[in-house]
Amino acid sequence: MDAFYASVEQHDNPTLKGKPIAVGGQHRGVVAAASYEARKYGVRSAMPSKTAKEKCPHLIFVPPRFARYKEISKKIREIFYEYTDLVEPLSLDEAYLDVTENKKGMESANLIAKEIRQKIFEQTGLTASAGISVNKFLAKVASDINKPNGQKTIHPDKMEHFLEELPVEKFYGVGKVTANKMFSLGIYKGKDLKKRSLEDLVRLFGKSGQHYYNVVRGIHTSEVKPHRIQKSVAVERTFFEDLLDDQQINEKLESLGQELHQRLQKNNILGRTLTLKIKYKDFSLFTRSITREDYFSSPEQYFNTGRKLWELRPFDKAVRLLGLSLSHLNTEEKKQVSVQLKIPFEEFDSE
Repeated sequence: MDAFYASVEQHDNPTLKGKPIAVGGQHRGVVAAASYEARKYGVRSAMPSKTAKEKCPHLIFVPPRFARYKEISKKIREIFYEYTDLVEPLSLDEAYLDVTENKKGMESANLIAKEIRQKIFEQTGLTASAGISVNKFLAKVASDINKPNGQKTIHPDKMEHFLEELPVEKFYGVGKVTANKMFSLGIYKGKDLKKRSLEDLVRLFGKSGQHYYNVVRGIHTSEVKPHRIQKSVAVERTFFEDLLDDQQINEKLESLGQELHQRLQKNNILGRTLTLKIKYKDFSLFTRSITREDYFSSPEQYFNTGRKLWELRPFDKAVRLLGLSLSHLNTEEKKQVSVQLKIPFEEFDSE
């Protein structure tokens, strides 16, 4: 979806259309989503609200409405399932679809994507972008090329040239730190990355070196998994005013423990590893975990363990965010059927 949260807000409140808006708290916290009008000023998701306001003084902040976003996300997924059951959601606004054998019997992945995007617009009033190719990595990269409201097909015959010309910072798994390291090594595009041997990349980037060696050659064998297994459940709060008082911390930890328990109960999930996350006033981050042999099962256990982890904190500084998360869950991954992608590709892009 294109700037999903922000687009929903502009759709539901026409007075916001054409204006720079950010979904999130104006005084504290971070930007959850920014409209395209705000992005022109350099406002991005995950940016501190204060920084966003400095970049765009007339930025309009809108509080998030996650129940509404989930409602629309459900509608969009129902459209996906009209075409294939092989749908792997990544978030509320993004998913992979394997349309090798689709319910409509359509032979063009390009036309399938175009039809899905049209249906989404008709039923929600929102625009979506799509990427089509032979694997998830290439489809993901392609989906960003003609945003907003467009699509891009990377044909198998053009895959090698596309990857060689792709800037390394566009490769999945290459963040700012890794990109800067690659720049320092004279690696700016895929063709530069391709010149490096597997041994060289593993020496420079550890286990990720194997990934970089493969994807620049178009090798990405991850299948579309329709039942993604949840690996953790988390709750966190950014506070309007920084916390220093120990009693306040206790109250927040207790509240977080209650909320975490409710989320877990709702989905019949249990876990063995509890993690406390602390973000201080200066934005420094601290996390610490405890793993048990048996499963956590009550709000009291989350609070008592969270309290023990709090006592292990390295600093007595003002706190702007607290979070609790549970991992090592009792969910089991289901084996998926591998399908070789054979669907014909169009030689053109729609939009």
